Amino acid sequence: MTDTPKNDNNFADQKSLTALKLHGEKIIYAVLLVLAVFFGWQYYQKNYAKIDTVAADAYTSISARDEQLVQAYLNPELDAAGKQALAEEEKQLLGDIDALVAAHGDTAYAWQALMIKARHQTNNNDLEGAVATLSQAASIDLDDDGLTAIAKIRHARAMLANGDAEGALSIANETMPTAFEASRQELLGDIYHARNEIDNAKAAYTKAWEALRERQENRAVLALKLQSLGVSVEPIEPAPSVVSIPNTQPAVEGGDASQIVEHDSAVADTQNPQNGN
Repeated sequence: MTDTPKNDNNFADQKSLTALKLHGEKIIYAVLLVLAVFFGWQYYQKNYAKIDTVAADAYTSISARDEQLVQAYLNPELDAAGKQALAEEEKQLLGDIDALVAAHGDTAYAWQALMIKARHQTNNNDLEGAVATLSQAASIDLDDDGLTAIAKIRHARAMLANGDAEGALSIANETMPTAFEASRQELLGDIYHARNEIDNAKAAYTKAWEALRERQENRAVLALKLQSLGVSVEPIEPAPSVVSIPNTQPAVEGGDASQIVEHDSAVADTQNPQNGN
């Protein structure tokens, strides 16, 4: 009887050994899986998360410097020396945009930086450069139809301004989200007008106006385009104003950037405010 505890211990050891033989492989796999997840997360944090931060910081700097340039160009007392200094700053800014795009070309930060670059090129009458830049922006796969539509509309407008109505028409006829239908139709109207296809221009402008009516949004420039072609415009009752809380977050933080676009009325013009547009 005095040997019973020892026998019990041996029996327990045998059960543990048997269980280990039966489930040991599963336990090892589970441990390896946990380790893989842990070290994978550590690798992501040290590499990709750092890359996102670097891209964000680079874009923040670019955006701030762009705003400073816009304000500086508005200075009515700007002399020749001042303009030359700003031109040098602008050249450096565009170079930094190219560096950001080269390093982080598949991010929303690169997309926004390219929008800034295209605006500067347009302001400097470098329409061919703007066409190339906006084409590059439109080709970035961000899994966001809204941003792609913005880039396409601006790309087509740059092509039209550069004299390529056929190329612009090809882009304008592509499928875009419903939220951008008004701008797409207005773009089509501009293209048809440039091609002297007045009836088609009237039809496209009218479709754009009706799309705006559905969301109770006025667009004064579009109304003038219709009136210049002899089309009477029925006023659109504006939507009731609501009190909103300003968004203090950056326009794009990476990933899905569709939140920066409520509708398409802000993308009809690629011009810089310093040019009065």
